[in-house]
Amino acid sequence: MEQPNLNYIDQLSGDDDVFKQKMIAIIKKELPLEIDSYHKSMQEHHYKLAAECVHKLKHKISILGLEKSYYITNEYENLLLNEKPESVDKFESILQVMQSFINDL
Repeated sequence: MEQPNLNYIDQLSGDDDVFKQKMIAIIKKELPLEIDSYHKSMQEHHYKLAAECVHKLKHKISILGLEKSYYITNEYENLLLNEKPESVDKFESILQVMQSFINDL
């Protein structure tokens, strides 16, 4: 499985370390909240709401350089919009990799 990275954040921030740290802080704050919202929606079988959460998480996936995972997530979002919660395990793996990466920053 591909690994998250800070390449995109590095490109955005250039030599501005303060901006880079702000971006990282935002992701560290928002990611767990968005994951929790997703899990809650799934537990309650609110798949369209879960799809909205997945849509927000796609932005984090992109920012963390997970190109293949972005496409997997896009397909998963479409399945949820059609109330077909398939490929949950693949998406959960992506979330775990992202959360571990962020925790280590």
